[in-house]
Amino acid sequence: MRYLVTVLMLFIMCICTASEIQLRDYDEFDIPEGINIPVISLQEFSTAYCEEGDAVSFKVTSDIFLYNKNVIPEGTKITGYIDKKNEPIIGTHAAMKVFVNKMYLPDGYIVPIKGYIYTSNNNLIGGGLTEPAEYIKMPHYQRWVMFRAFSATQCVPGAKRKMGEHITISSGANLIIVLTAPIHLTHTVIN
Repeated sequence: MRYLVTVLMLFIMCICTASEIQLRDYDEFDIPEGINIPVISLQEFSTAYCEEGDAVSFKVTSDIFLYNKNVIPEGTKITGYIDKKNEPIIGTHAAMKVFVNKMYLPDGYIVPIKGYIYTSNNNLIGGGLTEPAEYIKMPHYQRWVMFRAFSATQCVPGAKRKMGEHITISSGANLIIVLTAPIHLTHTVIN
């Protein structure tokens, strides 16, 4: 009877270990801050109908290699939320900041991360100046010929600006996530 139970237990253990995903190694390493991760948006989000705290999700578009290893495989899902939202006002378009906080590797392993959607405006999406509401005609003197000034009238922007508009990120938009803190990983996936 003991022999039968032992064989049965070994058989069950072999089946269970065969179905696991193979891990390449167990060396712990850190992905440093400042790494750029190219992603696409999996949903549309906008300042018109989203609020602070609304969830957003992205998908990594290419493999990220570090230490001769594929540390973030293509297809990895990254989630986050709208951290800050500014409504449009006269003179300025709407703006938002998107914070990312979780990375779901293809093997189901969840890694906490810290990062933002990168923009050159301090990671603030939108927030640009609106078009001028009026133009003022101003004479510009170009040159003097025979004691007479030749001038041209040029339109320059006035002090008043138009009302700002909402910013929308469409589904499938190419974006870049920049890490603001290192990611601590304990394994990488083979395939």
